[in-house]
Amino acid sequence: MPVAIQPALIALFCTLAVPIVGGITLAIVGHRDDGPQINIGFSAATLAAALWLTGDVLLGAPVLGFGERFFIDPLNAFLVALTALVGVTTAIFSRPYMRHERDAGTMTAPRMRLFHSMYQLFCAMMLMALTTNNLGVLWVAMEAATLTTVLLVSVYRTPASLEAAWKYFILCGVGIAQALFGTMLLYLAADRVVGGGESALLWTHLVAVKHSLEPTILGLAFVFLMIGYGTKVGLVPIHNWLPDAHAEGPTPISAVLSGLLLNVALYAILRCKVLADGAIHNGMPGKMMVGFGLVSVVVAAFFLRRQRDVKRMFAYSSIEHMGLMTFAFGLGGPVASFAGLLHMTVHSLTKSAIFFTVGHATQRAGSQIMADIRGLLHASPTLGWGLILGTLAILGMPPFGVFASEFLILTSAIHRQPWTTPILLAALAIAFAAVFGRVQEMVFGESNLAPAAHRPALFPVFVHLGLALMLGIFVPRFLDHWYRQAVTLLAP
Repeated sequence: MPVAIQPALIALFCTLAVPIVGGITLAIVGHRDDGPQINIGFSAATLAAALWLTGDVLLGAPVLGFGERFFIDPLNAFLVALTALVGVTTAIFSRPYMRHERDAGTMTAPRMRLFHSMYQLFCAMMLMALTTNNLGVLWVAMEAATLTTVLLVSVYRTPASLEAAWKYFILCGVGIAQALFGTMLLYLAADRVVGGGESALLWTHLVAVKHSLEPTILGLAFVFLMIGYGTKVGLVPIHNWLPDAHAEGPTPISAVLSGLLLNVALYAILRCKVLADGAIHNGMPGKMMVGFGLVSVVVAAFFLRRQRDVKRMFAYSSIEHMGLMTFAFGLGGPVASFAGLLHMTVHSLTKSAIFFTVGHATQRAGSQIMADIRGLLHASPTLGWGLILGTLAILGMPPFGVFASEFLILTSAIHRQPWTTPILLAALAIAFAAVFGRVQEMVFGESNLAPAAHRPALFPVFVHLGLALMLGIFVPRFLDHWYRQAVTLLAP
C-alpha cells in the first residue's frame, strides 16, 4: 500500500525546494526586465510554504522527517516564518533599488543574474540551517550561506566591495573553522553515548542524552562553537567583517544580513547551549554568552558615534542588538528567553525597514556619507517618516516592540545579574544619543536630494514598522503561545 506523506513534510520540502529552484531559474533569466518580479514570486512562494509548515507545527506536534534529517519545533518554526517574511519584503524593496543600480551602470546583466540567483540560494541555505536535524549539516549550510553572501557583497566589483568581501570571507572562514572543530568535539562526546554514525550529530538524539554527555568535552566544544558561530553573529571582538560588508554591498543584502543571517547564527549557538547546559551544570555557557553580549553592546555603542557612513552606523547598531539578544539568552530563565525571542523578531523587522529607507535615501543623495544626506523629510515625506520612525523604534522608544523586549531584558538583568544593569543602561543611552543625533540631521532641514528615478518600495517599510508597533502594544495569543513553547525548549 502507498505510504501517505504528512502535509507538514510536503510543506517542508516546498520551503527548501522553492528557493533552490528560484536560484537556478534566476541564474538564467535574472538579468531580464522581469527578473525582479520573478525573484519576488519565488520569495512569496517560499513564504507561503513556510507559513504552511509553521502552522502545522504549532497546531500539531514537532515534525521529524526524511530519515530524521529534518526537525521542526516551535523554536526554529518561528525563525523559518520570520526568515521567509523578511525574504519576500526585501525582494520587493530590491525591485526598484536594483533597477536604479542597473540604470546607473553599477549593475550589468551578469551581475543582475548573480544577485538574484545568489539571493534565492542565500535564503535556501538559511532555511536549510534552521530546519536540519543534523548539526553537521547545520555547519555546512552556514558555510554555504557565507559563500553566497561573499558573492553578494562583492557584486559591484569595486576595490572597496572586493576588500569587504575578502575580509568577510577570511574572518568568517576562520570562525566557521572554529565551529567545525566544536562540532567534531560534540561528535566525540556523543559517540561515547549514542554510538557513531549520523545519529551522533542528530539534535533529537543528542538532546535526549544531554545529561549523559561528557561535561569536559562539551564545555570545550561550546567554547569553539560560541566563538565560531559568534563570528557570524557579529559579537565583539570578532565583529570586524560586519560593518564593511554592510557598507560596501547592496542595501538589500544589508537588510537580510542584519535581519536574518545574524539570527540564524545565534540560533545555532542556542541549540548548542541547550546541550552544553544539560551536560555541564555549572552555568558556564550562559556566563560566556552574558560576557560576549555585554561587551558587544558597550563597544558597539561607543563606535556608533564615530561613524560617518549611514550603513556602517546601522551595522554597528546590529552588533549592539545582537549583543543584547546574546546577553538575554545567556541570562536564561523564562522572562529573559522570552525577551530574547521577542527582540529577535522586532529587531529583524525594524532593522530591515531602516535599511529599506536608507537604501532609497543614499541612491537619491548619490552618497552613503551622512553629511551628504539632508532634508529627507522635505524631499520625500514618506521616506523621511519611515527613517525617523524606524530609528525611534530601533532605539527602544515606546510603544514599539524594541522597548518592550529591552524592558524585559533589563528587568531580568536586575533580578539575575544586577551589576550589568547600569552598564546596559549607559550603553543604550550613548547609542540613542549617537544615532538619533545623526538621523535627525539627515531627515530635517533643506533638501539636497535628487528626484527618485524609480518609485521607491515603501510598502515593506511600513508593514515592518506596523508589526513592530503591534508587538510593542500587545503580543497576539498565538505568538505568545509560540514564544512560550520555544522558551521551554531553551531550558537546561
